[in-house]
Amino acid sequence: MKRINEYKKLFGVEKELDLKALKKSYRNLVKEWHPDKFQDGDAKQEEAEIQSRRIIDGYHFLVSMAPETKEKNLPEYTETITNSAIQDYQHKGLLLEITFTDGSTYEYFGITKPVYLKMINAGNLNRYAKRNIYPKFTYRKSKRILQEA
Repeated sequence: MKRINEYKKLFGVEKELDLKALKKSYRNLVKEWHPDKFQDGDAKQEEAEIQSRRIIDGYHFLVSMAPETKEKNLPEYTETITNSAIQDYQHKGLLLEITFTDGSTYEYFGITKPVYLKMINAGNLNRYAKRNIYPKFTYRKSKRILQEA
């Protein structure tokens, strides 16, 4: 959640993500912080490189969570959570990353330790996640791909 709020603040997003407004904000920030805008040796050039990477990462992160993106990817997501079992999962802070047997990985935000502990102690991990994780928490598809052993 911290990462989401940090990126929303960077782009000036207050509530719902709107791709059009996000794109406009992204373009303005890239123009302002593009490293080529500064001369070699300029003290701000290094800061601009760091800021531009942060802007690009933030933009891709927020686009992956936008309602339009979720709607577009809903059939694939529904197929995954309905027909694929949980193969692996990792919990760190308030982030739960679940890898499914079809190879896709999704990140769920705001998962507290008590919710995570209930999930791993549940008799049926998949059933618990279908009832208590998937419909209730903000998610996005992760860029991470399941690696074959």
